[in-house]
Amino acid sequence: MWERCGERSTGKSIVIHPATRDRWNDVVVAFGSRASNPDSCWCQRFCAHTTSNNRVALQHEVDTAAIPIGLLAYVDGNPAGWTRVVPRNTLAGVLNNRALRRVLDEDDSAWWVACFAVQPEYRGTGVGTTLLTAAVKYARENDASALEGHPVDVDKLQSPTASGSALFTGTSAMFTTVGFHEIGRTYPSRPVMRIDLASIIPEHGHRQRRTDSHQSDAPEVRNQ
Repeated sequence: MWERCGERSTGKSIVIHPATRDRWNDVVVAFGSRASNPDSCWCQRFCAHTTSNNRVALQHEVDTAAIPIGLLAYVDGNPAGWTRVVPRNTLAGVLNNRALRRVLDEDDSAWWVACFAVQPEYRGTGVGTTLLTAAVKYARENDASALEGHPVDVDKLQSPTASGSALFTGTSAMFTTVGFHEIGRTYPSRPVMRIDLASIIPEHGHRQRRTDSHQSDAPEVRNQ
């Protein structure tokens, strides 16, 4: 994927690639300072694993996934951000969450965008929105019926400011910008967002399923 954004006000270009096994070192870089701690989140908040630590768990997922479980953003060639985008039914932390179950329909073909990790120096440059836009295309091309997420409504937070780590599931404003709509809330500041993919026509007029986890080069789609 391949997604290249036009030059932004920062003069930076953003390119997205699937997080294949050969890009593991870039995944580590994208996690920034947290990469020094193998027990930091490493995008395991919604997962169940039996490995020695969270870093090992994520590396095992990246190494063995038939379809890459995440996307990497590069700013001018430098790893800048990560997002996990996978079938919803693979995430125990989503399936077993009572509040989410009250909102979500049963849909085995729905996908979920679970988290965003963007290095501090690249926040506010469009990396998160570009990752989410690419996640929509990625889920659609892998035959998902919809893509969902559980972002933060910053306007509803009691504190006027929130740290980047507190917004790891993204913001509702970002999801709205990409075309998601709210389907319910688990908390006043936590909407559940969904974008239905059946009506979105791929650029080439047909769905294209990616099955080779080692194929990291694919046609780029340019955002205007």
